[in-house]
Amino acid sequence: MTSIIAAAVIGYLLGSIPSGFVLTHLAGLGDIRQIGSGSIGATNVLRTGNKTVAALTVAFDIAKGVAAALIGSAWSGEAALAAGVAVVIGHMFPVWLGFRGGKGVATALGVLLVIAWPVAIAAFALWLAMAAIFRYSSLAALVAAVAAPVLAAVLVDARRAGVIALIAVLVLLRHHDNIRRLLAGSESRISFGKG
Repeated sequence: MTSIIAAAVIGYLLGSIPSGFVLTHLAGLGDIRQIGSGSIGATNVLRTGNKTVAALTVAFDIAKGVAAALIGSAWSGEAALAAGVAVVIGHMFPVWLGFRGGKGVATALGVLLVIAWPVAIAAFALWLAMAAIFRYSSLAALVAAVAAPVLAAVLVDARRAGVIALIAVLVLLRHHDNIRRLLAGSESRISFGKG
């Protein structure tokens, strides 16, 4: 139990590292929380027009999920799952930014790459297809989040499938504003500007 708690704490602290916030500041792009949707995630970073910083944000956010799950796995499978959930929560509610973070999509992908890589690959492929067709990052994320537990039920054991379902629910809940904008027809499409 001690190792599970330790893994969860480490996972949360890793998740709380606000990659998008730090990278946009270092790039001289200002406070990402004052741009677009105010999220610190890569989609909002892309709204600065700097594709390089947005790509780095994705990479770092995925890396947080991978690192947390790998650290947990050094203790046990249960610790890896606890760290996986905690790192996503940390990204969504970072202690350093008043618990206002990102949507957790890239970080969740990082976790899935460690605990259930076939689910990660399939969910990412679905995200990519939806984003390419409709150009709504949020819609692509929602579809991938709904699909991930279904895929997990077929591809992995019940314990991991349950954790994946929990992470998917967290991602869906964090997209509540996006869902409202999608229904209202006011959601922003993915924009590929300068940078």
